[in-house]
Amino acid sequence: MIVSISGAGGFIGGALARAFQAKGWTVKPIMRESLKLPDHEFAKANIEGSDVVINLAGAGISERWTEARKKEILDSRIQSTRKIVASIPACSQRPMLLISASGIDIYDNKNTHDESSTSYASGFLGTVCREWENEAMKADGVTRIVIPRMGMVLGDDGGALSKMYVPFSLGLGAKIGDGRQWISFIHIKDLVNAFLFIIENEPLQGPVNLVSPFPVSNKDFSHTLGKALKQPVFLTLPGSILKLIYGEGSVLLLEGHKVLPGKLTAMGFHFTYPTINSALLNLFGKGLLPK
Repeated sequence: MIVSISGAGGFIGGALARAFQAKGWTVKPIMRESLKLPDHEFAKANIEGSDVVINLAGAGISERWTEARKKEILDSRIQSTRKIVASIPACSQRPMLLISASGIDIYDNKNTHDESSTSYASGFLGTVCREWENEAMKADGVTRIVIPRMGMVLGDDGGALSKMYVPFSLGLGAKIGDGRQWISFIHIKDLVNAFLFIIENEPLQGPVNLVSPFPVSNKDFSHTLGKALKQPVFLTLPGSILKLIYGEGSVLLLEGHKVLPGKLTAMGFHFTYPTINSALLNLFGKGLLPK
């Protein structure tokens, strides 16, 4: 198997690349600078000969959203996806599958969602996800398309936990606001296995929620993380402070999403770490700490 990956150097892309290489597959990183190439040259350099294309590229969202940053967040996702989609027909042998990332931020924060839900968020990230997905779906009829809507990915070498580890390990962990907002998470190993499951199961198409079957409240998440690190969690981080620091971007922490992996569950996918307790004990109980 040959897999082309945009964003191969990131937290998720790196984990996928290592897993694929361990299976003896060839990984072809899609370089950001090659996006400037004409479609046929881009296809020849990055996609030609690949069985699967995975599109993960996009500017980070965990910072204050200025208007310039919001434009970069949207444009980075749209431009990379548009280039990949336009280049697939230019291949003499087209890839059998395009996996183009999205997020559970597409859903509103009021309902419980599986992939059949159309209760979408109206804010900035909801708009970004819808436009991102619409761009990917332009390859419909050209190749099989899967849109993994990813929740919070928990791993020992990056992602959200790398930012939480220091304060929580020092006993300075805190629930955020009232702590009732939902966190739909997935262990990095389950995420990697879900990508393999998607590749190997052709009936899976369209949106697929990549989250654990057991979402938790921010309060429960915080207290479980504290227990995993053998530290108490007594503090509360007021939403007003987060709004002051992050502005509009504070919604990432103050608004949650309750999302379920409907398609994966129906197809019989097995989660190794389905609960927040099992996920965090695996990551921290064996001395695995974010770098």
